[in-house]
Amino acid sequence: MDSQAPPPAAATDANTSVMCQLVSPEGDHLGAALYLPQNVGPPQLQEIVNHLLHNEDKLPYAFYIGDEELSVQLGTYMQQKNANVEVTLRIVYQPQALFRIRPVNRCSATIAGHTEAVLAVSFSPDGKCLASGSGDTSVRFWDLDTQTPLFTCKGHKNWVLCIAWSPDGKHLVSGSKSGELILWDPKTGKQLGSPLMGHRKWITAVSWEPAHLQAPCRRFVSASKDGDARIWDITTRKCVISLTGHTNSVTCVKWGGDGLIYTGSEDCLIKVWETSQGKLVKTLQGHGHWVNSLALSTEYVLRTGPYDHTGKTYSTAEEMKEAALARYKKMRGNAPERLVSGSDDFTMFLWEPTISKQPKARMTGHQKLVNHVYFSPDGQWLASASFDKSVKLWNGITGKFVAAFRGHVADVYQISWSADSRLLLSGSKDSTLKVWDIRTHKLKQDLPGHADEVYAVDWSPDGEKVASGGKDRVLKLWMN
Repeated sequence: MDSQAPPPAAATDANTSVMCQLVSPEGDHLGAALYLPQNVGPPQLQEIVNHLLHNEDKLPYAFYIGDEELSVQLGTYMQQKNANVEVTLRIVYQPQALFRIRPVNRCSATIAGHTEAVLAVSFSPDGKCLASGSGDTSVRFWDLDTQTPLFTCKGHKNWVLCIAWSPDGKHLVSGSKSGELILWDPKTGKQLGSPLMGHRKWITAVSWEPAHLQAPCRRFVSASKDGDARIWDITTRKCVISLTGHTNSVTCVKWGGDGLIYTGSEDCLIKVWETSQGKLVKTLQGHGHWVNSLALSTEYVLRTGPYDHTGKTYSTAEEMKEAALARYKKMRGNAPERLVSGSDDFTMFLWEPTISKQPKARMTGHQKLVNHVYFSPDGQWLASASFDKSVKLWNGITGKFVAAFRGHVADVYQISWSADSRLLLSGSKDSTLKVWDIRTHKLKQDLPGHADEVYAVDWSPDGEKVASGGKDRVLKLWMN
């Protein structure tokens, strides 16, 4: 026998095996701790987890020790880290999307049309249509097949600051600097009825009631610089409830999957409201300056309602509601819906508002104001964009810092996720878009092309396209 040959691995010998405890992202143990041979790596761990969870269809998982992804065999990991074999290794398994989205890498169309800055871009829930809002007071719908303008919708008297699709894709609402809201029919580009009036100052944000709570979608909530949020019913075309209580501008609003509404304000507070009478449920305190951005861990499934990457269509509102509910339940699991807030005080807070008024985590590290926060579609990650030129990545469950993405040379305005939660997109004042790889924490793609600041970015729910708009008045479509 060749003297150089390694001795056969004795899997039963405690020295060559590693004591491992598999843990869910929420921290629940999956069975008892196991002695695993040192030659076990992610492929074998995948088998073990699928077996222990009794998954009929084998699902892909990624494995994390601490905040680092395990990409090698356990023995190699122990050597690299000089780790103690006596100590039980906690390995977190994270489910991965079955489908993979390729990073966008080229501009497929530059579409002129707007005569002022593009301030908002948003894909429809099924990813088939795109809308934009601009300082030229118009809303536009774009045909993604031909990459040309479809409808130009005029009706606002001032800048269009925000737009939002209903989760069933049947309506788009836009809010303007003069405080009016207009409802549009995406199929015809026609305005549905007269503008909804009531706010005294400009509209800062709009959020629809989730499709699993009400289909067809009827209600949405608007936030305004006048300090109020208002719930509107599109069938009666009236404001049905006014949410009053903030003492300053309401900057952001989210309608959660449990039926609660969250508002963030320049009064440094976040308020939680119930939606049958508009009663204040609780106030979340902690920020020392304006709250700029709110995000929900379930936001992606709330935004896309019944639609997923398979492109399935629905014939009735009831079918849509059922599909949306199934997606929401699967995404939520047994964990509560989480909320994150980003502020001018450079910090973020992670909350579980249905459980506690105290934040679960305070997230620090940004050197300037936090402009935009966003959970990944699977809720495992959280990204933040700041005027300190960086994008930061955090654990979406614990709030622990994971990585900083540096590369932009000016303020980062907006971020968006790929549907498989593996890639993150950012748009900046530096006129570029960048695509970041969540696994390697590295820049995956640099997308220059805009002539000026990029204000708005969105990644289509089907993963095929990215849209961006900004100061140069053009809308750009990017593909892979």
